[in-house]
Order: sequence, then C-alpha cells, then structure tokens
Amino acid sequence: MEFGILFTSHSNVDTEPYPHRDVHARVTREILRADELGFDYAWLAEHHFSSEYGIMPDVFVYAGYLAALTRRIKIGTAVVTLPLANPVRVAENAAFLDILSAGRFVLGLGSGYRKYEFDGFGIDFDARRDIQEEALPLLLELFHDKRTSHHGKHFRFDVDGAYELFPHAVQEPHPPILLAGATERSIGVAAKMGFGLMLSSWTPFAELARQTAKYRARLEETPATRRANPARGHVDIARLVYVAETDAKARRDSEAGILRHLQHFSSGHTSGYLGTVQEKTVGDRTGYDALAHDIILHGSPATVVEKVERLRDMTGATSVMLHYPPWYGIEKALASLELFATEVAPKFRTDAPKRMRA
Repeated sequence: MEFGILFTSHSNVDTEPYPHRDVHARVTREILRADELGFDYAWLAEHHFSSEYGIMPDVFVYAGYLAALTRRIKIGTAVVTLPLANPVRVAENAAFLDILSAGRFVLGLGSGYRKYEFDGFGIDFDARRDIQEEALPLLLELFHDKRTSHHGKHFRFDVDGAYELFPHAVQEPHPPILLAGATERSIGVAAKMGFGLMLSSWTPFAELARQTAKYRARLEETPATRRANPARGHVDIARLVYVAETDAKARRDSEAGILRHLQHFSSGHTSGYLGTVQEKTVGDRTGYDALAHDIILHGSPATVVEKVERLRDMTGATSVMLHYPPWYGIEKALASLELFATEVAPKFRTDAPKRMRA
C-alpha cells in the first residue's frame, strides 16, 4: 500500500489569528516533514472564503512552490473543484506542474460540496455535476490530442489548427487522474472514464466496501482509448488518523479535536454528499468509541495497523490518505505522522511498491 496526507490548509483559529496567514507556514512544515518521512503523496485541497475550513484558493500555485522545496513526495490535488475552474487552464497547469516536479504530479478532481464557494464565484451549485461531466472529456481530449474544438452548454473552446496545448506533461499520456466520488453517479463516471477513485474520510468501512466493489465492477465499461490513465483502478481512501504510543494517549490527544471536526461537518457548512454524510453513513455514531470502530484510524501503532489491514481487506484500497484537523497542535501532529511512518507504514510496504506511473 501507499500512504499520503491530505492537507486542507485548515486554519486553527485558536492559535493562528485572523486573517490566519500562519496556516500556510505550518502546513508547509508538515509537508516537508512528510517528504522526509517517506510518505508517498502530499494532497492539497482547494477551498475558498471560510476561516472555519481550508484557506487554499489555488492548489497549482502552492504545488509549484512545493515542487521546488520537496525531493521525492508526489504532489497531488484533492481536489481541484472542476466546476469552478476552466478545463483548459487545468490541463495546462497540470502539465506544467508535472514538469516542475519532474513527474511527481497527480491530478485529483471533484465536483465540490460547499455551496458558499459556488455562490462566491456565481456558479450554480445544483449544476455542478453537469458542469464537471462536460469538462472531464475535454480534459482527456486536451491531454491526448493537445487540441479541442468544443461548443457546449457550459464551455466554448477552440484550441486547434496551428495551436495546441502547451506545455506537455512528463508522465505519459498524462499525469495520473483521480476523481472524488461517493454517489452512484460519480463512482460510475470515475470507472467509465478510467479515473482512479478517491473516497470520503467519514464513510464507514462497510459502505466503502460497497462503493469500491461498484467502482471495480464498472471498470469494464472504460473504453480502450481511456485505459491508459496511470491511476485507473487505483482507490485512495481518506481517513482521519492519529497515532500515539497507546490507545489511551491517542484518545486523550485527539478526542476533543475529532469531535469538533465532526460537528463542523454535520453543520450547515457543507452541502451535497459530504453535507449529508452524517445522516447517510455516520448516523448517530457521534461519540469517539463509535467513530473509532470503523471510521477514524486512531490509537497505538498496533491498533492502527489492525484497522488499516481491515480497511484494506474489506475495500482493496491501494492507498490511504491520512487527514487530521488542526487543533492537536503541530508538535502532536508531527509526532503522530512520525509514528505512522516508522511503526505503521512499514507493515504494508514491499520491496517494489506499486506506484501510479505510466
């Protein structure tokens, strides 16, 4: 298995005072340490307008900065909110980032789940999946053919004749592309178009197993022309993770923070799938013990190893995306990452780990 970390650039409003500029230095420090510890991916999340969640208006800008600072870790987006973006610019920037990172870039895409972000850009939230599904084939056409002439409902582009998409990515035929999904519709789109699949941090194991089975069953629908994506068949599952020397210490360090995080997600801040995830999957399991059963990966190294094994065996996950809220404090967060890297991840490594490469 491979392991990455999802960085939402979520401000700690208690210690990073308004307007929360300090969050970026802290997250960069965490990413540089993840690179040193041997994590496979640093995943960057796009978010806008709120001090109660991520502050990251442009993941491509940040990824370019990180490409110059890091040495081995792959830099991914989790996600670019595609309905808020221009597909031509996404294709250009992804290829450019692949060059700047020497082939270490991974493109994660999603339809978005926070209505206030769409309101801020004047985009119809209810049309987000329709917009995304028009944009996705355009992206693939640009990556494969370097040209497009498209006149659709949401986009009108002419890049053809003497003109083509520049630059060209290092990875062939393009950087690995994954799609965030949880609904039947989005999982089906990911499989049919040959994308890898990214799944939510709040979904219990049994539901994850159902979602991954549905994805793999529908991979046969991928046309031959779309099977070259290096990420096709790759399933990356986000999990809230905290590792300490004992289960009791992990709980002391993390319980208040994880429950605070869940309260945010069950409030009116989120919409779409994640906005109703508590109702659909978490249900009334709002206490720490209930979450620890099959949602969060918290505990001693031995406990977390057992949970990752169970997650892998139930879902066939090829990668786990570690996530955590900012309220533990950076020293505890870094200590947890180090324990995971030294005591948990080696249990799942092989001499030649499978990587998302062309």
